[in-house]
Amino acid sequence: MDLLESSKLVDDNLHYLAEIRNFTRGKRSVIVIGCVDYDRENPPMLFNSAVVIKDGEIIFRQNKTLLPGYDVFDEYRYFSPAKESAVFELNGVKAGITICEDIWAALGNDNSRFMDQRRYHSEPVKQLADKGAELIINISASPYVKGKRQVRMGMLSALAKKNGVSVVYVNQAGANDSLIFDGNSFCINKGGEIYSHAKGFDEDLLIADTEDVNSIDISVDDIDDIRKALVLGIKDYMHKSGFKKAVLGLSGGIDSALTAALACQAIGGENVTGITMPSMYSSSGSVDDSYELAKNLGLRIETIAIKNLFEQFKTDLDVMFYGMIEDVTEENIQARIRGVLLMSVSNKYNALLLTTGNKSECATGYCTMYGDMCGGLAVISDVPKTIVYEISERINSDAGKEIIPRAIIEKAPSAELRPGQKDQDSLPPYDILDGIIELYVEQRMSANEIVSRGYDRDTVDHVLKLINMNEYKRFQAAPGLKVTSKAFGIGRRIPLVKRYVP
Repeated sequence: MDLLESSKLVDDNLHYLAEIRNFTRGKRSVIVIGCVDYDRENPPMLFNSAVVIKDGEIIFRQNKTLLPGYDVFDEYRYFSPAKESAVFELNGVKAGITICEDIWAALGNDNSRFMDQRRYHSEPVKQLADKGAELIINISASPYVKGKRQVRMGMLSALAKKNGVSVVYVNQAGANDSLIFDGNSFCINKGGEIYSHAKGFDEDLLIADTEDVNSIDISVDDIDDIRKALVLGIKDYMHKSGFKKAVLGLSGGIDSALTAALACQAIGGENVTGITMPSMYSSSGSVDDSYELAKNLGLRIETIAIKNLFEQFKTDLDVMFYGMIEDVTEENIQARIRGVLLMSVSNKYNALLLTTGNKSECATGYCTMYGDMCGGLAVISDVPKTIVYEISERINSDAGKEIIPRAIIEKAPSAELRPGQKDQDSLPPYDILDGIIELYVEQRMSANEIVSRGYDRDTVDHVLKLINMNEYKRFQAAPGLKVTSKAFGIGRRIPLVKRYVP
């Protein structure tokens, strides 16, 4: 991002590149490493580069050719494209280097949500193969997106087979802000078969023989991948921002239960505190379920009732609200009282406050600014409600016992801000809602296109209206962890004030 506009960052990165060069002197290892360098012919632009280091010297350099400018990517803002792709010799093998997006040009339009075919008028891998390359090395910082792993492996397999080259694909592992990099590096032989595969969502050291012809089967479990991605996202966000403890509100609902379970997997239950904050509208089961969840997870739990605080707020507002009936205003007061309490605990204990809203709620504005939206990290804000249930069920099945109590999974979702309230009083059933959100937000379909998929016209119009009128809420939300092809974050840029509805 704009750290790249700092010459100190560029100079520091070149300084440490020189240290790595010195480290390799007298050693047999050859290192391929990414760096940033100046485009001295076109300042202040930079090059996104990969260099090959052997015995203390840079023996080859390849700048990135294809610069993505879609979703979370802004590479045209900072980088100049490579003028050419070249081949070099590595221990008697003719090799070429590509950087991340350079391998995606061969994908075509079938999976456009993972790339931007419109910008690409060249195929670096084909150019390298035409120049005699036998081995393609790709270094990537490719963010995790549900479904992308399958596409990535299939595309690289077809690419290797088509061009008669073996491929070494090396992907970053770790998380930065909202982006999660899933690792899952692998090697493919010239027949398009994967013969070696590194860990997912973790750092790994993998030693592979590029002459290997023995293929292995790699299965992808999207639900488990999302769980691992979210755990890694929490862990790295907290570590890199200096937090060792987390706090969250436990409502007795599925969203806060899942968020708590993920937080405990990331940093351990002993570092997580859950706060129940019952009002006169809270069911006794909600508090009991939260305590059972806390026991299962091994986290600290405390209760702070808000009934008296809420009554005091209403008393103090009596004069201004005289003669007016209670409505969503009073519901939001409860949410905001809870937000203040949670932020107070966060401040006092230096614990990161995790918000618990899911993508379905964030999309439709079914959340309260300065209330349940308070927090430093929105863990499941890119996870649709239907997938919240799937991950929760998986956590229980993997453990072989109830981690998330069955009562939480089976109860009808409710904010419990008024008597008998249920989510479906205000929203369509979640399987319908999530389908519409995916088609509109992720696949960018219009209302007519969504209706043509079999959805009711009035329901579609209502959901799209909710999505568009609540952009201002999402603009002020805590950063979330991206796991779908279009999250409500830096990759989605919609005006807050508009009349046009696409």
